[in-house]
Amino acid sequence: MVMTTEFLTNTVNVNVAGRVATIQFNRPESLNSINIEMIKELASNLKEISNSDVIDIVVFTGNERSFSSGGDIKTMLNQKVNENDFSSVMDSINELVVTIHSLPMLTISAISGAAAGLGLSLALATDYIIADENSKLAMNFIGIGLIPDGGAHFFLEKRMGENKAKQLIWEGKSLSAEEAYKLNLVHEVAANYKEALEAKIEDWLNKPIKAMIKTKKILAEKNRPQLLKILELEKNGQYAMRQTKDHQEGIAAFLEKRRPKFTGK
Repeated sequence: MVMTTEFLTNTVNVNVAGRVATIQFNRPESLNSINIEMIKELASNLKEISNSDVIDIVVFTGNERSFSSGGDIKTMLNQKVNENDFSSVMDSINELVVTIHSLPMLTISAISGAAAGLGLSLALATDYIIADENSKLAMNFIGIGLIPDGGAHFFLEKRMGENKAKQLIWEGKSLSAEEAYKLNLVHEVAANYKEALEAKIEDWLNKPIKAMIKTKKILAEKNRPQLLKILELEKNGQYAMRQTKDHQEGIAAFLEKRRPKFTGK
């Protein structure tokens, strides 16, 4: 008999069944957008999970219609955030990304609906991504004059190469699951992502998973300095972009539901 434990918080649901922990983003009213409360709850839950000697697989998914639509738009629209507050938020995001990337378990993102912005960055930090065939993925910071964060520059360059990563970031367009697969952003596209997830979990649980985790640890440790450097550069770059007129125009255009008129300033 598989023992099951559930932990429910304001923005994150955690279910542990045997050797598998499922982390569910739980802000369905905003398509599971990520605010500072969710970031802190994710970090807290993952810290506890990382100390488990039973859990071998951690699954990330979203509640109801979306994986995650990205950073909470209310926070993004707040132009009164001072430098210290902004720095603290970015530090929390960076800590979360490093935690996911270095978890001593195998990790899977099961995407349905939207995975955009920071939501996509968190998915890219995991070891394996399954996307529902009707899902949409977007690294769309450019639309409001910002740069990707959450380690996206690191993960995209690793998966796609530098040139394709730049083009994807600069275009900022929404991708179908099949388009994302062709670009190596996801590992699998499924007509029924829940069935595909169950099959992948069963496959991994019947393999010498400790050896798989050891390989992950070696590569994560090797790449840790570069990831930390990218996160630092993203933090500084994002603060600089928030001061630009193009960002202000991107926000105004978003609020007014019109196409932005960027001037390069």
